[in-house]
Amino acid sequence: THFENGDAKDARTSALMAQVLDAELPDLVIFTGDVIGGENARDPASAWRMAAAPLVERGLSWVAVFGNHDDECGASRRQLLAIQQQIPGCLTRPGLVSVGLANFLLRIRAAEGRKTAAVLCCLDTNSYAETAIGGYGWVRADQIRWCRQSLQRLERAAAGQVPPVLVFLHIPLPEFNELWQQGICLGEKNEEVCCPRINTGLFAALHLAGNVRGLFAGHDHLNDFDGRLHGISLCYGRATGYNTYGSEDFLHGARVIRLREGE
Repeated sequence: THFENGDAKDARTSALMAQVLDAELPDLVIFTGDVIGGENARDPASAWRMAAAPLVERGLSWVAVFGNHDDECGASRRQLLAIQQQIPGCLTRPGLVSVGLANFLLRIRAAEGRKTAAVLCCLDTNSYAETAIGGYGWVRADQIRWCRQSLQRLERAAAGQVPPVLVFLHIPLPEFNELWQQGICLGEKNEEVCCPRINTGLFAALHLAGNVRGLFAGHDHLNDFDGRLHGISLCYGRATGYNTYGSEDFLHGARVIRLREGE
């Protein structure tokens, strides 16, 4: 969404969000990173409140994962998380401190009882490469280990009836390139897949877990394709914010996910 300082483009983004929310009536909204516009956002708290305002007005629950631009505004991820958690409806969680902020699971309960019907796994793809290889950041080995162990605990607790898992992150995985090259996608690819230059094995871990059904990424503003690779749907969101690069031929919007219990 790339909210900045309340200019006309921010207002256009808010109006689009309101239109989508009123048309779709969602139960939960997920920001897949770059919620605020990095160094251009003079007041990160104000920018976050702008981003959440259409949700707060409608009494909606929401969560966010971090993107590579969010903490370029002078505030740390920890400070940005504190700002989020002061806004009504926020379900973003700190997660396990040893693997970084905002890596967490969010459980969706069944219509009746306390059974978990589905699980949302939110991961921080960090920002930029931590080695001389350059490029964008990746999900680190300790995060993948935490994710794998968390999914294993889910399986043990479910006693054979493992709930489906959906994963949300900002920077797409290298497997998005493989998916597109296989030609089994729906949607458009109008820019390169801006994934890390190394593959840390997150997709392999999710595939081996056996119950991950989908992975949803943000980051690239002109890609919206999705398809299934080795049993997992890899999906881009649809860029929502007008305060950043885009194309008049590629409409802004959002991705809607409908979950049906038992499917």
